[in-house]
Amino acid sequence: MDGRKNNGGHKTAGRKPKDAEGKLIERLDNIIESDEVIKVLRDKCLNGDMRAIQLYFNYRYGKPKESIDVTSGGLNLSFKDLVKFD
Repeated sequence: MDGRKNNGGHKTAGRKPKDAEGKLIERLDNIIESDEVIKVLRDKCLNGDMRAIQLYFNYRYGKPKESIDVTSGGLNLSFKDLVKFD
């Protein structure tokens, strides 16, 4: 027996439940003043910290869409030949 039927999800895997995430945010808000964090991020951006600038742009404008360039490398390929439609 290979045990595949016993390969269910693990309780600790994946994203935390929303209630746990909310509790963590609440705890962080109690010890970290968000205005101070924004000021530190601002100062880092103005001093040329590229990680801070990237973080700002990602949250302000969103990450750019990633694209993949798929080429044949000079080979002459036909989709019909690859799939072999009958």
